[in-house]
Amino acid sequence: MYLEREGYAIEEAEDGDEALSLALAIDFDLIVLDVMMPGMDGIEVCKELRETKATPVIMLTAKGEETNRVEGFEVGTDDYIVKPFSPREVVLRVKALLRRASGTKYLQTDVATKNVLVFPHLTIDNDAHRVTADGELVNLTPKEYELLCFLAKAPDKVFDREQLLKEVWKYEFFGDLRTVDTHVKRLREKLNKVSQDAAKMIVTVWGVGYKFEVEEEQ
Repeated sequence: MYLEREGYAIEEAEDGDEALSLALAIDFDLIVLDVMMPGMDGIEVCKELRETKATPVIMLTAKGEETNRVEGFEVGTDDYIVKPFSPREVVLRVKALLRRASGTKYLQTDVATKNVLVFPHLTIDNDAHRVTADGELVNLTPKEYELLCFLAKAPDKVFDREQLLKEVWKYEFFGDLRTVDTHVKRLREKLNKVSQDAAKMIVTVWGVGYKFEVEEEQ
């Protein structure tokens, strides 16, 4: 109701299975998932969705369920909202994520941009929120895009997982750091489908974390 008041067109699903079917059949701008749903839960829906689509996802979790938030980030959730929450917070989070996601899937204009990171085999256009590898568009989720940008803005600097969680996810928690590893793996896989050279730029520094490495051209 609150989102419709803001002019958004809404589709609803009664359970997780219907949610996944709708999400796969329709190219939504954004999906809000509850962790606790009949049938397939929100974590599983997001995991299945990420096999084929990069649709931005906000996950709803119960207060104190840190495990759910960790699992959500691991399977590709872009943001989470903890219950109980105000409807206004949901609307604001939706607007913020849509702004971050705009332009990641479709190039809408050919206007020259200024905020562009250009490397051999990889270009990140921050104005259009667009990544191309060897000239081909790479379809990333908002969180995958933010992770790539963060690393690329500091070439050769090594970041540990705790730093990346704090800076990219804006969330500090004790526990499993696979959230970062999972996103790095997914990011590499997407880049690798287009350009192996671009995928190799995200380097694992064993025992420490990750860095963005730019090879000097001969």
